[in-house]
Amino acid sequence: MRCIARLGLSWLALPLLVGTSVVSADSWPGWQGPNRDNISPDTGLLKKWPASGPPLKWKAVGLGGGYSGIAVVDGKIYTMGQVGAKAAGNNAQPAPRSRAAAGRGAARPAQNRGGAAGDCRVVCLDESTGKILWAKKIGAGDPNCTPSVDGDRVYALDRNGELACLDTADGKIIWHKSFQRDFHGHMMSGWGYSESPLIDGEKIVCTPGAADGLIVALDKKTGATIWRGRAPSNLGENGLDGAGYSSIVISHGGGVKQYVQIVGRGLVSFRAEDGKCLWNYNRIANHVANIPTPIVKDDYVFASTGYGAGAALLELKSDGDSVAAHEVYFLPGNKVQNHHGGMVLVGDYIYMGNGHNNGFPLCLDWKTGKIAWNGGRGPGTGSAAILEADGELYFRYQDGMMALIEATPDGYNLRSKFMLPTHNAESWPHPVIVDRCLYLRDQDNLLCYDIARH
Repeated sequence: MRCIARLGLSWLALPLLVGTSVVSADSWPGWQGPNRDNISPDTGLLKKWPASGPPLKWKAVGLGGGYSGIAVVDGKIYTMGQVGAKAAGNNAQPAPRSRAAAGRGAARPAQNRGGAAGDCRVVCLDESTGKILWAKKIGAGDPNCTPSVDGDRVYALDRNGELACLDTADGKIIWHKSFQRDFHGHMMSGWGYSESPLIDGEKIVCTPGAADGLIVALDKKTGATIWRGRAPSNLGENGLDGAGYSSIVISHGGGVKQYVQIVGRGLVSFRAEDGKCLWNYNRIANHVANIPTPIVKDDYVFASTGYGAGAALLELKSDGDSVAAHEVYFLPGNKVQNHHGGMVLVGDYIYMGNGHNNGFPLCLDWKTGKIAWNGGRGPGTGSAAILEADGELYFRYQDGMMALIEATPDGYNLRSKFMLPTHNAESWPHPVIVDRCLYLRDQDNLLCYDIARH
């Protein structure tokens, strides 16, 4: 194994838990779910769908444009959308999503072709009906962030780095910060901030992308700065300076609690206690957009990015008062790369859509890097956003195709598929399953399907 870095023992990368927040089984408090792992705890779900898809419970309208996902807590749904955009403004070309990736994949930053960006709003809906309960402007442009809900507050970020804390009851803004004005932050490329803030205990942790505040921890109640994580002087040659399109996960690797993130220069880890940078890994960074959220488990971190970069597994070890990050294996981009759409670890196997701007179903032994199976093209085209629930993989393709694939390393088994009735833009937002309902955001619409096995 190749040693990547050894730095002060206080920060590491690993399994992301939602801090000390208490999350009920029927909640989805933010990006990638209760544990930020793309896994829904729901069971008793359909194993096969009708050709036209499961029963549609309701369809919401009026959410606005953008690729934000949804959070579902205490009977309410939270998302974001742009309204009032003129001509061919910021929607002229879609943005990449980390949740994406929330983040995802155009080949170059979108340009404003003479139009004007509309208002960016946080939107709250009733979970049972899809009726909009309130909407509050926090910035401008088409959003990529999935809101993070914690108790009676919801946190959201627009593409320009405007971070707001709102009251879940009525959308009243409690506090507000600007990544650019308050921290001199910037993105690695021009698609705009896309991460979903992490709530961990009394902190909210996010990624402005500044040299002296690559990652920052704020007091979740007031927005006051707790610490600013300074970037090392040399993060490597691959990629670009600034924030990427990924979202932070929590690791306890090597016995140290740390925040792991993919930024413009690849993987970084900052100690949760004080923001000290512990280690970084540059090899999986690309020069366009680093998007997928890393996978953390025990003393390991798995990461992959697109644009030909590849994938890697790192092992984190305690070394006195330091932590060492070792490369277990590296897979080149022509073998494994997740452009966007995310990955999920089930048992000892990682499932993902493989390929640049593609969602070829792939199963990978995460400990060895060996491919268990490759499903080929699959039923849809373009990238695929992924979710696991009740032993099944939910693949949402860019063209609007939904697929149900068995989550087993024994072989590729496509159980069902159906085409979404709406296709307002690239079908990038991740599927969400709560209380045996499948939620699919499509720009101004949100579709709610009943997937209970009655």
